[in-house]
Amino acid sequence: MGRSLRFEPGTIVAMDKGYVDFKWWKQLTEDGVYFVTRFKQDLKYAITAEREPPKNSPVRRDVDIRITPYRQDFELNLRLVTVWDEEKEEEITFLTNHLKFGATTIARIYKERWQIELFFKSLKQLLRVKTFVGTSANALKTQLWTALIAVLLLKYLHLKSTFNWSFSNLVALLRQQLFVYRDLFPWLNDPYQAPPVPAGVHDVNLTLDFQGF
Repeated sequence: MGRSLRFEPGTIVAMDKGYVDFKWWKQLTEDGVYFVTRFKQDLKYAITAEREPPKNSPVRRDVDIRITPYRQDFELNLRLVTVWDEEKEEEITFLTNHLKFGATTIARIYKERWQIELFFKSLKQLLRVKTFVGTSANALKTQLWTALIAVLLLKYLHLKSTFNWSFSNLVALLRQQLFVYRDLFPWLNDPYQAPPVPAGVHDVNLTLDFQGF
């Protein structure tokens, strides 16, 4: 599906390293479209220039490279940026056709892609948007916008609460409160309190009158 899309010049596409397609990369470059992806270790390349990594940054290496695809009549002039991931304690190398951005910016672009993946993961897991009720563009957009509105409301409640909620627990327990008559905001700050008993309603035994039968 990704290869069938056409992008405006200047667009930056952040993609998974599964999209290794030299002809597609060539087409994107000719269209003025930039891409950032993870580098696959088995790709063969030649270094054409080395750049000075920024000082006091996680960038370990920044080089210009040339890839000559096997049995193809073209070359690709690309760039490799290697950064140190403090959280995972490992080096991560990115491949891009953008030769002007700073190395830290290249790494940041791909990191934003992770945020997008996490966002859609939360839509599917927390709001159970696993399938779509329609296949038209409007049906998809309507369901996604509805989910986004729900996320916005939930994030607001999460922000307002003084209780140490995890977002997933808030969503799960809030779903259980939909059929309970209670004030929402006090519950957010003290979720383990019993729901108030509505005025005029008491736990009493009801008697059945069978005289009319």
